[in-house]
Amino acid sequence: MLLANSGTPGMKKNYVLDTNILLHDPSAIFKFEDNHVIIPIYVIEEVDQFKREGSERGRNARQVVRLLDDLRDAGGALSKGVPLKSGGMLRVAVPPRTPELPSAIDKSAMDNAILQTAFDVREEDGGRPTVFVTMDTNLRIRADALGMVAETYENQRADAERVESGAREFEVSADQIDTFFQEGRVAAPVPPPDPSEARAEGRSSSSNGQLSPNQCVLLRDRDNAQHTALGRFDAAKKEIVALRTPREGVMGIRPRNKEQAHALDLLLDENIRLVTLVGKAGTGKTLLALAAGLKRTLEDGMYTRMLVSRPVMPLGRDIGFLPGDVDEKLNPWMQPIFDNLEFLFASGTRKGPRAYAELLESGQLQVEPLTYIRGRSLPAQYIIVDEAQNLTPHEVKTIITRSGDGTKIVLTGDPGQIDNPYVDSASNGLAVAADRFRAEKLAGHIVLSKGERSELAEIAANLL
Repeated sequence: MLLANSGTPGMKKNYVLDTNILLHDPSAIFKFEDNHVIIPIYVIEEVDQFKREGSERGRNARQVVRLLDDLRDAGGALSKGVPLKSGGMLRVAVPPRTPELPSAIDKSAMDNAILQTAFDVREEDGGRPTVFVTMDTNLRIRADALGMVAETYENQRADAERVESGAREFEVSADQIDTFFQEGRVAAPVPPPDPSEARAEGRSSSSNGQLSPNQCVLLRDRDNAQHTALGRFDAAKKEIVALRTPREGVMGIRPRNKEQAHALDLLLDENIRLVTLVGKAGTGKTLLALAAGLKRTLEDGMYTRMLVSRPVMPLGRDIGFLPGDVDEKLNPWMQPIFDNLEFLFASGTRKGPRAYAELLESGQLQVEPLTYIRGRSLPAQYIIVDEAQNLTPHEVKTIITRSGDGTKIVLTGDPGQIDNPYVDSASNGLAVAADRFRAEKLAGHIVLSKGERSELAEIAANLL
């Protein structure tokens, strides 16, 4: 629920919604409790421009239109306001004059018209606090500069600090670490306070934090800093258990740091059905996911097929007018996947730069656009969605709800590199999924922080 920062406590507020709010979450009109929701007529016009698209944005546009029409049928004229079940009211606002913002270069632009409507609503109802809600950062800045209270849409946002938290470290006795190496498990230590969780739950940071299921844990000897052990938190047994990463590595790939070791452990465990890997470029997210998927699919036979995709073309978005068939059109977009596959097969037992071609032909390995996933059921498959930070939460929901019995889904990405203009580091599907599944025993999350692609790539990632 979006919380406003203005107005008298208990007083109902006017929330004026920008177009991108409805295209991001059509049900947003029902999520402002008992306040008044105002939709400028210009927003309706912009939504109309997207309703014919076959993309997720087009589907959301059509759903918005249907919801508004249902409210009109049930409650009367939208121009006068219709009641909502939450106790609030929804109204479509038609400004009495054309946009005339003093700072606007193009006074006919839709953004200016929508923002002008927010000012008109505030003038018409001077006693009620008015908040302009938009996911457009630049428009929020302009609104604030002109004296309008502006906020982003908080309903589908993750706690960035929790998503970016990686392995937890604990100081323990030498005997506990020796026991861990001998038995492969040890009782979980009491976690220190976790400030991010305290804020999320409204507690003070002095209260005890909680380990998340399957969270990576580093045990360090309090008397000898070099004496350490790496494990994973078993929430069912309240123990730290040893990682099950093969010493020989996977497909010729060995983990180079503790985060990669934990990532491989999560990726190879068939009991963990959703894995979210977050990290900057060069940390090995995609390579580790592909290596684990190939091992579990080809060598272990746990899955019937490995399905790989990248949301360069998010759900429903057209793959363009490049010449050739679907596979030929996909090649430019999927080349990073093929590059990693070539590296794995060159490092592993199957030699040759195109050794994976036979797997593509047999169907054991499939690379396809996410546009075809809606309506499917995908049982017993190892699904990797690379660059998932460019997906919306609804698109990630669509992917995860396609998983059939025995399917494992891996989402990889870097919330710091987002190309989708409708999401940011806290509202993208990868971050939201990692945050919402944090307490689930069938999910695992790890942050990869150290670049391993090359020394040059790591320096560039940190300096540039």
